[in-house]
Amino acid sequence: MRIPIRSAGRRLTALLGASALAAIGLVAVATPAQAAVSCQVTYTKAWDNGSGFGANINITNTGDPLTSWSLTWTWPGNQGGIQGWSANYSQSGQNVTATNLSYNGNLATGASTGIGFNGTYSGTNTNPSNFAINGVSCGGTTPTVSLVVSPTSLSVPEGGTATYAVRLSAAPSSNVTVTTTAGSGDSNLTVSSGASLTFTSSNWSTNQNVTLAAAEDSDTTNGTRPFTVASSGLTSVTVNATEADNDGTTTQSLVVSSTSVSVPEGGTATYTVRLAAVPSGNVTVTNTAGSGDTNITVSSGSSLTFTTSNWSTPQTVTLAAAEDSDSTAGTRPITVASSGLTSVTVTATEADNDGGTGGPRADNPYANAGVYVNPQWRAKALAEPGGSRIANQPTGVWFDRISALTGNGSPTTGTMGLADHLDQAVTQDAANGSTPMVIQIVVYNLPGRDCAALASNGELGPTELARYKSEYIDVMAGILARPAYANLRIVAIIEIDSLPNLVTNVGGRATATAMCDTMLANRGYVDGVGYALNKLGAIPNVYNYIDAAHHGWVGWDDNFGATANMMFTAATASGSTAANVHGFITNTANTSALTEPYVGSVTEQLRQTTWIDWNRYNDELTFAQAFRSRLIQSGFSSSIGMLIDTSRNGWGSCVQTPCQPTQATRPTAASTSTDPNTFVNQSRIDRRIHKGNWCNQAGAGLGERPRSAPATGIDAYVWIKPPGESDGSSSLIPNDEGKGFDRMCDPTYPGNARNGNSMSGALPNAPVSGHWFSAQFQQLMANAYPPLS
Repeated sequence: MRIPIRSAGRRLTALLGASALAAIGLVAVATPAQAAVSCQVTYTKAWDNGSGFGANINITNTGDPLTSWSLTWTWPGNQGGIQGWSANYSQSGQNVTATNLSYNGNLATGASTGIGFNGTYSGTNTNPSNFAINGVSCGGTTPTVSLVVSPTSLSVPEGGTATYAVRLSAAPSSNVTVTTTAGSGDSNLTVSSGASLTFTSSNWSTNQNVTLAAAEDSDTTNGTRPFTVASSGLTSVTVNATEADNDGTTTQSLVVSSTSVSVPEGGTATYTVRLAAVPSGNVTVTNTAGSGDTNITVSSGSSLTFTTSNWSTPQTVTLAAAEDSDSTAGTRPITVASSGLTSVTVTATEADNDGGTGGPRADNPYANAGVYVNPQWRAKALAEPGGSRIANQPTGVWFDRISALTGNGSPTTGTMGLADHLDQAVTQDAANGSTPMVIQIVVYNLPGRDCAALASNGELGPTELARYKSEYIDVMAGILARPAYANLRIVAIIEIDSLPNLVTNVGGRATATAMCDTMLANRGYVDGVGYALNKLGAIPNVYNYIDAAHHGWVGWDDNFGATANMMFTAATASGSTAANVHGFITNTANTSALTEPYVGSVTEQLRQTTWIDWNRYNDELTFAQAFRSRLIQSGFSSSIGMLIDTSRNGWGSCVQTPCQPTQATRPTAASTSTDPNTFVNQSRIDRRIHKGNWCNQAGAGLGERPRSAPATGIDAYVWIKPPGESDGSSSLIPNDEGKGFDRMCDPTYPGNARNGNSMSGALPNAPVSGHWFSAQFQQLMANAYPPLS
């Protein structure tokens, strides 16, 4: 699975003035004279509520270099009231002019810049098409509209229903009607609702549901039927539906979401119950507390009724744990029962807040501790030539979907679940003597996950926060709170990429996406992260570290403080407090260099170079230390620590093929060039084409080996992203994990606004994110820095 990086929502390119160059001993280089103008403009409507709207415009210079530009267009209708960014705007009648600012006037041949605005209108809101730069007409494009359907494979319980979601990929110029039509197959499978959907310029990005139904029958066959989702002029999508038969293939039973639940002292926790098959009549299910810790009680849902209509709909049982004064994580069994059916026992464990069984939290959990080695990753590393050199390094264990919590095998076969890994950690701890044992888990399954990319989208839709809580976090918390694991130090890495996306990829920004706007508006990320922090933070031996992106995403002035504030908002949501946050992690699964020794500090002059691009930081260590201070300013404890993922940011010699031309041998000294851009490009350790590139980067190498307390404010260097796990597939690969195809993982992709319209720099032939990628693993070892022995 892949964790995408983002630029700051702008691309700033400016040459240094002569006086500034003199201040650092560099000489200004004359720019070529401006000649023929040629341009391409892409206009994208970001949102539209019927009277107001937002739009992003990408300008690409396809002619000779420009030192300044003036973009003009004429509105087809009654649009106005522009409030914009990244340009100076003026409007006379229907005519609009946008001129460059000081930092984005220089556009080399092939270079692009993004601008945007919010506006108002009455009547229709037709996109403009007559763009011109410096008086010369530009080619204009609008994003291609296509159908977005999820999922495309659906199980429909016999006698019940199931849904899939439909939306458009971009705003249409006029209303779009989308129909769902049943093909040949099992005629018991039909469209119950949503057979005809209408999308407009206002609701195009909002998921609309199509509900399929499976009628009761007497056979024992799991019939199938394709459903075609279509609209005139668009490529249709096929949804394959399968009936989940209940006439012999499914025995009636109780289906309970979790048989182990952690209940925070003074709080509540939930599990859900449903039936496995349609009943012949009403079924009553009781939830009864047995002997044990009497502070744990059934707060609601002690008696549930299931009918022939609602049998497949999970009903919630809420458990409560009263405050007490002891430090014992007490347990109590809850019996889920119904006449004639096999009962199920749910073990409820109080997450004590009076000290717990694991003793007081360590200030730095990594201090003087061993760290868990994932036996399945170790086996893959050992199977690679030379892999034994790193096979014993500790790496993070990722839980990117609900089913990953249970797994389906053992350390040697199948997929290990959370309890399997924890059991192995206990075993490693026993062999570790008196030294504490850390296990690193990645909590990664938010609804609408990774709203600004596709390679690591997840299984939960944007409105499925309830499932995230009850089926994922509650289940995880129940397992982590088991007494058998009380002596482990459990480091939980909370939801990669989520909160920074709510700052950099929303609203009117050039990098905004409709899904990120949705997740900001519905609070799915904020409330989801808060809920995870609250539930996991109540377990005494869990240490929560929130993902904080990296310097090439958050280091700009307009992102830095806003992201810190967003972190605090989430940390105090859903009943959580900032005390549930032990620290933050940067650079997860990314390749930003740990330090840039030959570029040096980021002066005002060097900020203006193309690579640094007005960012105040040029490496992860200085960014992490500075961001820690800003987080404390936002309200977090002064005791918070930082982690930095160094699993792929070594940038060694780049001897492995393929390797991009800009990713030459690692520099050993600062450049002697007097041109600022050349100076930075020849001196930098990070050899990517652009900081906006994130997927399976050619030339990347293993970085610093994991170790505790390597620098001020840093709890540890860690390998949270296991080397050898793909960031995303190079081409579309169908899968059942909810992961899409992102062109940033395609080595032939010429880029977008987020990476300055640069080549992606990705390795070819990559599998789906999270799957083993031997070529990447071999490259990381070959380009390791410090080198492998």
